[in-house]
Amino acid sequence: MIPQTSLSPPPAGPSVHDIGPAAPDPLWRAAQALEAGFLSELLRLSDPGTPDAGFGGGPGEAQFRSFLIEAQAERITAAGGIGLARKLYTAMGGPDR
Repeated sequence: MIPQTSLSPPPAGPSVHDIGPAAPDPLWRAAQALEAGFLSELLRLSDPGTPDAGFGGGPGEAQFRSFLIEAQAERITAAGGIGLARKLYTAMGGPDR
């Protein structure tokens, strides 16, 4: 599950849907979580695996690789993502941003 606090607020600034200054619209958080999940799956499927030489490898890396991929997907979404969250937000009934 994606932590709610790591995702960014709506880029349009405060709106009537904001609960408070630091609490974005729950619908916006859900749209961002969906985009982050989608990106996480894309990153997982496009992962080339671990290199044969140099750093890396071992059982620990294999176990924690999913955490790295999820963190990367969250950061991509927080930085603006691919626009999927905005489309999902509007489709789920949020105002056009």
